[in-house]
Amino acid sequence: MTETPTFLEDPTDTRDTIMRATYLALCKHGYADLTIQRIADEFPKSKSLLYHHYDGKDDLLLDFLEFMLEHQRERIPAEPTSSADDHLNAIFDRVFRTPMTDDYRDFWRAMVELRAQAAHDEKYRDHFTRSDEFFRELFANVVRSGIDDGVFREVNPERTAAYLQTTITGVMTRRVTTNGDIIEDVREELDEYVRLRLLAGETGDSTER
Repeated sequence: MTETPTFLEDPTDTRDTIMRATYLALCKHGYADLTIQRIADEFPKSKSLLYHHYDGKDDLLLDFLEFMLEHQRERIPAEPTSSADDHLNAIFDRVFRTPMTDDYRDFWRAMVELRAQAAHDEKYRDHFTRSDEFFRELFANVVRSGIDDGVFREVNPERTAAYLQTTITGVMTRRVTTNGDIIEDVREELDEYVRLRLLAGETGDSTER
């Protein structure tokens, strides 16, 4: 069975309990086959309580996405707590970990399905726009910190962050939507990008385009 993240292991209130049930049901069934009943199957209280708080599946899922983003904002410091290059490597290690466990793959499959809803649903688009802005700013802060500390070159933090975030989003999407795994190739290329484009003192083209 899919394992829940540690912050959902011991829900402390009704919302946390609903979020845990949603997480489990989403990982088991994906977006297309998810129903309120399947969420209720993972919920220790009555299904009517779900309808008391939410109008339907998408209303609940949008709150789930907001809940996950709130958690990320709380657990990820606004500024790097280690050297900028070590911080980037730690992020890469988490994203590019191999092999991908079944629970991790199930969760990311579900997240890709939810992101796809943003193509035609404004509420999902608003959420993923804010989510992407948060993670892009996280990368930009790492880059700025590295520049201030002399670890990184004088690059454009916002453009660098947009590139890193887009690359990582693309990798996660490909990992759960295609056969085969390009993870090692992409990780090596990202490491080369950091070495040649970002690290101060390394040989590479640092000219802003």
